[in-house]
Amino acid sequence: MQRFVINRHCIDHDNVILQGEVVHQIRNVLRLHRGDNIIVLDNEGFEYEVILGKIGGNQIKGTICNTKRIAEPKVRITIYQALLKSDRFEFVLQKCTEIGVSAFVPIVCERCVVKKISANKLVRWQKIIKEAAEQSGRSILPVLKNAVSFNDACHSIEGLSLIAGITSESLRLSEVLRLNTPKHDSITLNIFIGPEGGFTEDELESAQRCGIQRITLGPHVLRAETAGIVAATAILYEYGELDRPSPDIKL
Repeated sequence: MQRFVINRHCIDHDNVILQGEVVHQIRNVLRLHRGDNIIVLDNEGFEYEVILGKIGGNQIKGTICNTKRIAEPKVRITIYQALLKSDRFEFVLQKCTEIGVSAFVPIVCERCVVKKISANKLVRWQKIIKEAAEQSGRSILPVLKNAVSFNDACHSIEGLSLIAGITSESLRLSEVLRLNTPKHDSITLNIFIGPEGGFTEDELESAQRCGIQRITLGPHVLRAETAGIVAATAILYEYGELDRPSPDIKL
């Protein structure tokens, strides 16, 4: 069943009014008709099964037939990803959204080839996150924050923070996570991933002075666009998020 993230104000009790790009998708791309069912996600944690009704020129009316809450991971991971060339940054956004990452912060590092982000690029990235959330059934869109310098990012972090870099001082990710078992229902965790050439030693030392722990993601050298996916998956697994059954809480 097709999923669409919509604004909460489009839902009024059991009625849904769809407008904008989603109308084009339903009518012209998917060629759905009255009586077909879709899923809408309200970006506030709820999923609604909707029966399509009248399909007009610029809007579609539907009726909600089922509602349930979709739980987000209790581990709130923010990926501080160095800017990457080509479509590699987009790959990180897409796959980490599917996995369950809560937020992304693009960072500009010394070895970054890309140093600036255009307004059009930000719009495209938001669309990629939205489409990945729809495909994977995320009920809340991950946040995409403005790009910042590496130093500014290091000085603004809160919570358990890790930086990937194979050095003699790096701890295994599993060791760090087991030493930081959540004491409450949720935990906030930040992980810094470098550019194609990796972080410089000065950057690693600067991060360490800010309380960011050096970790290794294993014996092999991972690509910059792969490291964040591996780290996020390992973190979610270690804290039991990948073993948690899918909720089916009907309201």
